[in-house]
Amino acid sequence: MVQELLTALAITGAASLLYLAAAARVVRQYERGVVLRFGRLRGQVRGPGFAMIVPIVDSMHKVNMQIVTMPVPAQDGITRDNVTVRVDAVIYFKVVDPVDAIIRVEDYRFAVSQMAQTSLRSILGKSDLDELLSNREKLNQGLELMMDSPAVEWGVTIDRVEIKDVSLPETMKRSMARQAEADRERRARIINADAELQASKKLAEAAAVMSDQPAALQLRLLQTVVAVAAEKNSTLVLPFPVELLRFLERATPQSGPLDTAPEMVLPRPPMAGEPSTGSSAPDGNSPALSGGKRESAVTWKAA
Repeated sequence: MVQELLTALAITGAASLLYLAAAARVVRQYERGVVLRFGRLRGQVRGPGFAMIVPIVDSMHKVNMQIVTMPVPAQDGITRDNVTVRVDAVIYFKVVDPVDAIIRVEDYRFAVSQMAQTSLRSILGKSDLDELLSNREKLNQGLELMMDSPAVEWGVTIDRVEIKDVSLPETMKRSMARQAEADRERRARIINADAELQASKKLAEAAAVMSDQPAALQLRLLQTVVAVAAEKNSTLVLPFPVELLRFLERATPQSGPLDTAPEMVLPRPPMAGEPSTGSSAPDGNSPALSGGKRESAVTWKAA
């Protein structure tokens, strides 16, 4: 009798241990447990700690409540200004409602990944290349809003979306490099022209001051001599007064105009039908016909 009682207690204890092992569940701090009994949602979500379920009848699905980092594969697209680009991104999301994450969608991770790829291609077609390169923060916000609307129904909230890299064709890179170089050259020319304008204004002001004060020009000359003498070279500087040059210019006599050849006035040659006179045409001994060099000084005038 005692032997049978001990055997029954042993069997009961073993069964209890087996039942406890099958029914016991441990939910971690960052997890929540959703219990389904015969495929139907039962009760509330199990919090972190030790939890018991009915073996075979109940099934518990643990949902991670941490922020999940998911990379989006690189997507090829065409921007609004017809430029082919290749863009990849990263998504940060987390589950806020474990029941919806289990009941409303089959695999919320796969659903978020596919939605991210579709949204990324869609926003590429609505943006220009300049916006994609210089205004990524605005595109990130638009991408986040585009993904957050359907994700709320799945019990998932999009925490953040970041565009990682934008790959351009090599021809586009060379074109952008040439454009940037031309723009930098234009700015350099404008700055140089502005500097020349300012320098010319300052030089004009300095010239006006020196014209009013002749001693300022002498002081400037002495400063130049000091600057040249400060360096170790063999340059010899001899200041020469400008007044002396002006005195020499006034003292130099002005030379007269060059002598010109005398001009010989001859009578007009006779016309057809008019009687010829002895003085109407020059003879062979006249100066106009005797020399070739003085021929340019002879002009015909009407008698």
